Amino acid sequence: MPLSTPLPAPLTGVVPPLCTPLTDSGQVDVRSLAALTERLVAAGVDGLFVLGSTGEAAYLPDIQRRTVIETVVDAARGRLPVLAGAIDMATARVLDHARTAQKLGADGIVATAPFYTRTHPAEIADHYTRIRDTVGLPLFAYDIPMAVHTKLPADTVLALAADGVLAGLKDSSGDEGALRRLLVRLRTVDRGFSVLTGSELSVDGALLAGAHGVVPGLGNVDPAGYVRLYAHARAGRWRAAADEQDRLAALFSLTDVGDESAMGRSSSALGAFKAALHLLGVIDSPATAAPQLPLDDDAIRTVRQLLEEAGLL
Repeated sequence: MPLSTPLPAPLTGVVPPLCTPLTDSGQVDVRSLAALTERLVAAGVDGLFVLGSTGEAAYLPDIQRRTVIETVVDAARGRLPVLAGAIDMATARVLDHARTAQKLGADGIVATAPFYTRTHPAEIADHYTRIRDTVGLPLFAYDIPMAVHTKLPADTVLALAADGVLAGLKDSSGDEGALRRLLVRLRTVDRGFSVLTGSELSVDGALLAGAHGVVPGLGNVDPAGYVRLYAHARAGRWRAAADEQDRLAALFSLTDVGDESAMGRSSSALGAFKAALHLLGVIDSPATAAPQLPLDDDAIRTVRQLLEEAGLL
């Protein structure tokens, strides 16, 4: 029986969205995934999020998604809560993923709005309500309009928060103004609702505005940096927080190492995270899921240089 870790309300701190290490043949590398989990736990993060965008959930078949959840839940051993992405085009498929995550011991579910077709706010609200009613685990809305073509309406988020359908929001919209306005409005809602920013480059500003934590893809590479940033912010050491944010922003340039004329931005960013983890000796292969393209040798040399400049190598 997997160990259960009740989620604090609100969930706060650093909750990295784990990369999914793969073998060169495209299978989930269980040993490397467990090693990555242990590294993040040792760094002092506050939770683990599997099967998000950084985890390449959209590229993985169901059996591999299951392996990812099983591996991380087992490796975490109840020391930290594990959030599992239940990401798919429509409600029925999302419910299947959410039920599986619950059976495997996930402590919370993260779901986007339905996608492929554009959805009305009433349909989005019904989608989240069905997930919460069916599974019963804390449910986090994932606002990522770049991927699902729908910006979660603030009124819908507020209503679902007030009704207890949503336990929190992972905001990866990139719309910092909208996030700030939502945080102001959420002050009238139950304080158990958690807002986590997915924008790695503006964490200090989001925390100052009232966000509860961060879900940083770059946290796979430098979890301790985000832990320090969060600690500085919570202690009111805003100058130190800004300095740490500046250092992480410089490191984040590794996501741009891929040749834009030869590969997509996902290939570049996820390839760089995995190349960095490979260079750091955490994972056995920097392979990404098809049809993403691998980084070339020049790009990997740049990743190494950035790791050295950040004091990680």
